[in-house]
Amino acid sequence: MPREAHNKAAEAHDTAAKSHRGAAEQYGKGDNDKGMDHSGKARDQSKSANETSQTAHSKSESMRGQSSGKK
Repeated sequence: MPREAHNKAAEAHDTAAKSHRGAAEQYGKGDNDKGMDHSGKARDQSKSANETSQTAHSKSESMRGQSSGKK
């Protein structure tokens, strides 16, 4: 289960990174409106990726506690 959670977190971070790159590209072209759109999307995706990472970390900690006999 933790492996799936970490894979999901990695995918979420990849998606956010793609939006950040899209924002940078649009700003580089001088298209501030599209850059802002991409930036907002990237921000939201980054927040989601962070939450997904925290969930994955919690699941790993939980599994580690179970494997060492702790509850």
